[in-house]
Amino acid sequence: MPTSEARAFWIAAPGRGEIRSEPLRPPGADDVVVRTLYSGVSRGTESLVFRGQVPASEHQRMRAPFQAGEFPAPVKYGYACVGVVEAGPAELRGRPVFVLHPHQTRFVVPASAAHVVPDGVPAARAVLAANLETAINGVWDARIQIGDRVTVVGGGAVGLLVAWTAARIGGCDVEVVDVNPAREPIVRAIGARFARPDAAAGDRDVVVHASATEAGLGQALRLAGFEATVLELSWYGDRQVSLPLGEAFHARRLTLKSSQVGAVADSRRARWDHRRRLSFALSRLADPSLDALITGESAFDALPDTMPALAGSDELCHRIRYA
Repeated sequence: MPTSEARAFWIAAPGRGEIRSEPLRPPGADDVVVRTLYSGVSRGTESLVFRGQVPASEHQRMRAPFQAGEFPAPVKYGYACVGVVEAGPAELRGRPVFVLHPHQTRFVVPASAAHVVPDGVPAARAVLAANLETAINGVWDARIQIGDRVTVVGGGAVGLLVAWTAARIGGCDVEVVDVNPAREPIVRAIGARFARPDAAAGDRDVVVHASATEAGLGQALRLAGFEATVLELSWYGDRQVSLPLGEAFHARRLTLKSSQVGAVADSRRARWDHRRRLSFALSRLADPSLDALITGESAFDALPDTMPALAGSDELCHRIRYA
C-alpha cells in the first residue's frame, strides 16, 4: 500500500522555504495517488512567488491548481510534477503522469487532473510541459503565420519554447535576442538563430517579448515592423515598467498584446480546453533537442537551499529529482 504521509516544499516566509511533512487524504474512487519522480521549477514565476512579489490584486488569479496556503506565505506553490500512479483506476496504475501540482513527494488528486505522459516522452523531460503549454498559447495569441519573420526577445525557458514552436511553422524565420551569449548553442539546437541586442534584425512581422525586463520590452517595440504585433509574455509581479510609446509606436501602428496561460487563446477557445491544450503540449515533448532547456538538477531535500539560489541565477528550467 502507498504511504499515507508525504513531504512538501513550502514557502514559509518570503525568501525562505522549508520541507514539511503532511498526511495524505484518503483517495476516493475517482482519485489517483501519485509518487513523484521529478518536478520542474518555473524560474520566472516561482522566483517572484518565492520572494513574495505577487501583487495583492492577483492573489486569486495566480493560485496554482493544487496550491495550499495563501500569498505571500506560508504557501505551497508549483505546477510541474511528473510521477507514477500508485493507486487509482486500473488504466492509470503504473503509468507516468504529469500533474499541475506543487513540489511534493506524493499526492492525491482527481484522476481527471493526471495527464498520461505519452510513449516516447521521457518522464525527466516531461517537466517542461507547463512551460511549453504557455509557449503554445503565446504562439496562438501572437497568430504567427507561415513565412513570418519572428523575433523572441528573451531566451528564458518560455521564450525558447516559443522560438522552438515558431521554427516548426513552415517558412518562419525565427531569431532569439538575448544578452547572454551562452544561450547561442541552445538557440541553434532548437532550430532558431541567435542575436545579441545590438545585432538584432528589425522590421519583424511578430515580436514576442519574454525577458521580463523594461529594456527588453523597449527593444521588442523597436524591432517590430509596420502594423506588427508585439506579444508580451513576461510577468513582472509587482514591478512597474515604462514603455517608449513616444517613439515610432503610433506611426508604425503597432499592436501590443498580452498573453497569459490561464485562458485558452481566443483563436482556439471554441474548440480547445485546458486539458486538450496540455495534452497537446505533452505530445510535443518527444524532441530530444528540448533537453537543452533543462540546465540544472538537484534533489528534493535541497529545495530550501536551491530556491533562493535559483532566484538570482541564469538557469532555464531547473529539475528536481525525488529518488
